[in-house]
Amino acid sequence: MAPPPESRYADGGGVRYHYHDLGSGPDTVFLHGGGPGCTAWSDFGPVAPLFAADRRCLLVDIHQYGRSEKSRISGPMWDHHAAKTVALMDTLGVERADFVCNSWGGTIALNLAAKYPDRARSLVVTGSMPVFYGPLAPLPEGGRRGRNARDAYYGGEGPTREKMRALITRLEWYDADALPEETLDLRYEQSLDPGERALAAMSDSPRGEWQDLTAELGRIEAPVLFIWGMQDAFLTPDYPLMLARMVPRGNLYVMDHASHHLQEERPQAYHSVVSGFLDSLPSAGVPSGSLAEVGVR
Repeated sequence: MAPPPESRYADGGGVRYHYHDLGSGPDTVFLHGGGPGCTAWSDFGPVAPLFAADRRCLLVDIHQYGRSEKSRISGPMWDHHAAKTVALMDTLGVERADFVCNSWGGTIALNLAAKYPDRARSLVVTGSMPVFYGPLAPLPEGGRRGRNARDAYYGGEGPTREKMRALITRLEWYDADALPEETLDLRYEQSLDPGERALAAMSDSPRGEWQDLTAELGRIEAPVLFIWGMQDAFLTPDYPLMLARMVPRGNLYVMDHASHHLQEERPQAYHSVVSGFLDSLPSAGVPSGSLAEVGVR
């Protein structure tokens, strides 16, 4: 992975955000996952330079992650993140964007597209959990798995590099031997951030109130590509198939030999599929009412 580009900071509705800005072309916002130590660059660094060849890529550290502000969140969490992300777009002069997202970032983008339809041209979503049910992948179990992993990582003797390796290779990567040492270092070093450790130690929901987005999914006007790892450790491909049918203009692509972070595990394949989807959309979007498409690679 290349070194991260220049750090930039901007206000989003009173939240100080850290982000990277690279490339030129259509505005594309990248939102990362919610695992310990996740940042925009740790999650999308392997693939962002490929998109930057013909897109403006805004890699944003979500509120409470990376170098963005670590203040508490009160009220519904996905509403908070959507509103603050839109405010950040206002600050950066981004009227409408494509969103490329992993896990927590995808749930933020889905809610944003439902609540602020004029701001999302399209969405690409991997490994996200916007609703609490699903065939073959009961979401209460999936949700607890992530929270339990976070508690175990920060509990006991506290964070260690080997605990981070175990977390990533068990829950996020299909091929444990392919995890780059620099990715492991980025995640581990960020997980030691005092603000992130303080949030992890709190017992009174400093991340806001969890929301189910069942109603919101049906209101999303933008085309959505759910691109999923065949071996996702949290949610089997049956779950994104359900999501693709709940979203009026939903599509599903399932990638083999990949788990929860396929944009890192298979960046070239991920870029090929995602750029093909984004480039196929006319500026006004595809006609509404299109059937969900399913692809398997």
